[in-house]
Amino acid sequence: MRNGEYVEEQASGIGVPITLSFNSCQSGGDVASEVQTFLPGVGRIIQYDGCVSEGAAWLAAQDSRFARALELTGALPLRRRPDGFAELLSAIVSQQVSVASANAIWTRMKEAELTGPREILAATDDDLRAAGLSRQKIRYARALADARIDFKALRGAPDAEVIATLVQVPGIGLWTAEIYAMFSLGRADVFAHGDLALQEAARVLFELPARPKEREMRQMAEAWSPWRSVAARILWAYYRVAKDREGIR
Repeated sequence: MRNGEYVEEQASGIGVPITLSFNSCQSGGDVASEVQTFLPGVGRIIQYDGCVSEGAAWLAAQDSRFARALELTGALPLRRRPDGFAELLSAIVSQQVSVASANAIWTRMKEAELTGPREILAATDDDLRAAGLSRQKIRYARALADARIDFKALRGAPDAEVIATLVQVPGIGLWTAEIYAMFSLGRADVFAHGDLALQEAARVLFELPARPKEREMRQMAEAWSPWRSVAARILWAYYRVAKDREGIR
C-alpha cells in the first residue's frame, strides 16, 4: 500500500504477480523476529501490523470489492491475543452470555486464581459456581484442564492439526478453534466459515442474493488463500461499518 494505493509487483524468480504492501510483514523487527512470520509446514504467521496490511493489499489487488471495503474500514488492526489455557477458558466463559457478564465472571475467576488447569482441577464445583460458572461450563472447564493440551507444540502445528486438537475438547467448537488459530496463533490462512457476521458481510459486499451458507463460504474463501484470516478481518470490519454492529467479541 503506497499513499493509499494498492501496488502490484512481480515476484522475483516466480513469474506471477503478487501484491506487496509498503509496510511488509517482515518490517516488524530484526532478522530473528522476521523468521517468525513464516513457519515451515505451517505457513505465514501474522506478527505485525505489516502482515495485516500486506495481506489486505494482496486481497484488494485480487478483488476490487475488497479494495472498496478497505476504503470504508481504513487500516485493519493487528488484534493478536495471548495463546494458552487461559485464553480458551475465557472463550468458554464467554459462551452464551453478554460481554458484560463474561467480563464480570472472568474478573472473579482471576481474583480467585481460577485461570490455570491445576487450579480448575483442584477447585470444587462450589468454588467454580461462586465465580459464576454454570454446571455445563464447569464440566467444560474441567474437560479443558483434563485435556492437557501442549499449547507450546500447537504454535508449530499445521492449522488443521490445531483445530482438530481443540475441537476434541467438550465446549470447544469449530468457531472457537478457528478464532484461536487466527488471533492467538496468528495464522494467516484460517477462516471461520460458519460465522454469521462474515456470511452477512459477504452477502452485502459481493451483492449476493442471499446470505451464503458455510459450504458456499468455504468455496468463496478458497480464492482468498493464503490470506484468508485477513479476508475475515476485512469482512468483520466491513460488517461493523455496514451494519453499525460489532462483528466479533
